[in-house]
Amino acid sequence: MTEYLQRSAAEMCSQRKDSFLWGKKEVSRDFTPMERKQIQVLKVHKNDLLDDIQKLKFEIENVMEEIQNFESDEENKHILKSKQFLCGKKKFNMDPKKGIQYLVDNGLLEWEPQAVAEFLYKEDGLNKTAIGDFLGEREEVHLHTLRAFVELHEFSDLNLVQALRQFLWSFRLPGEAQKIDRMMEAFASRYCGCNAGVFQSTDTCYILSFAIIMLNTSLHNPCVKEKTTLERFIIMNRGINNGGDLPSDLLTKLYESIRSEPFKIPEDDGNDLTHTFFNPDREGWLLKLGGRVKTWKRRWFILTDNCLYYFKYTTDKEPRGIIPLENLCVAEVAEPHKSLYNPVCKGQKIKACKTDREGRVVEGQHQSYKISAPSAEERDDWMKSIRASITKDPFYDLVTDRKRKVFNHISQH
Repeated sequence: MTEYLQRSAAEMCSQRKDSFLWGKKEVSRDFTPMERKQIQVLKVHKNDLLDDIQKLKFEIENVMEEIQNFESDEENKHILKSKQFLCGKKKFNMDPKKGIQYLVDNGLLEWEPQAVAEFLYKEDGLNKTAIGDFLGEREEVHLHTLRAFVELHEFSDLNLVQALRQFLWSFRLPGEAQKIDRMMEAFASRYCGCNAGVFQSTDTCYILSFAIIMLNTSLHNPCVKEKTTLERFIIMNRGINNGGDLPSDLLTKLYESIRSEPFKIPEDDGNDLTHTFFNPDREGWLLKLGGRVKTWKRRWFILTDNCLYYFKYTTDKEPRGIIPLENLCVAEVAEPHKSLYNPVCKGQKIKACKTDREGRVVEGQHQSYKISAPSAEERDDWMKSIRASITKDPFYDLVTDRKRKVFNHISQH
């Protein structure tokens, strides 16, 4: 019986024209016209789906590429904005008005008193002297900025010395009397607003503030021989409170505070290299001709503090060489070069230093430095900046003037 069934199944399979796989065995059968039509429709539908899938794949790839490009653009914009912001701070330290204008023009700062005041008060790396000069200007926008800047200080429950310490640490007082007057007037108004009832008027606060600053100089400046005593300080401030005297215990407390601790004046010169190179007069890539081996080498130059520093890479923390500019001259040699040399003692080695291959600091061997700029315009800008940075001691001026007279006398005869 089993053999009969197997033989019958084999015969049936041989009569079928169409076949298909079912599991691991091949199964054949005939399809009706309706079934063939349905299979054809399914095949068309399958191909349509595959086309749609391929299109979706391409669309997804395009969207992903756009997202990546957008993220890359945003990252590049962020990097650019960061560089522009750093450049704006450098420009501010060199010229406060131009620095603020640069930040405003590049959309990094609003030209609005409150925004500018917060920038000056909160931003790190700003030159304290530049802040004082900017705030002391008399234009209306500067006056509003000064007022907003002072209001960022909280003087409530502080005595006058404590408030002055905080205020005078946020900038350096400018040298012009009118600027100082405007800034101290704004301070007195703010202090009285935070401490109502301490003084009868802002004038009292204003006068006493100057008296405290003068007391600080008297007590802590070694050049002042006669130090102001407490009795003298009290006498100096009689009648300043709308004709009345301030309480002696108040003046004594202020006096003792200054005597025990002088004002800390923020310094702008700094001792570390990071601070030294933060606000250069000029920086950029130049070619420098070697001393012994006459080959041109690309170096990153920074001009600051009357010295020309050069580095192998912009990321280097220590310069490869330092060229003090005192008593040197800069002149065009041949397009597009320029040269640094000593005009009085030609042929004499310039007092400079560099690091050798072992990293040791050694004396430079140059009698002159030949430096190449990428273009004539950059050459002229560098020469102008270097000339502005070169300092001359009085002996040099005397010798130069005397030589000039001698040369003029000789030429006339």
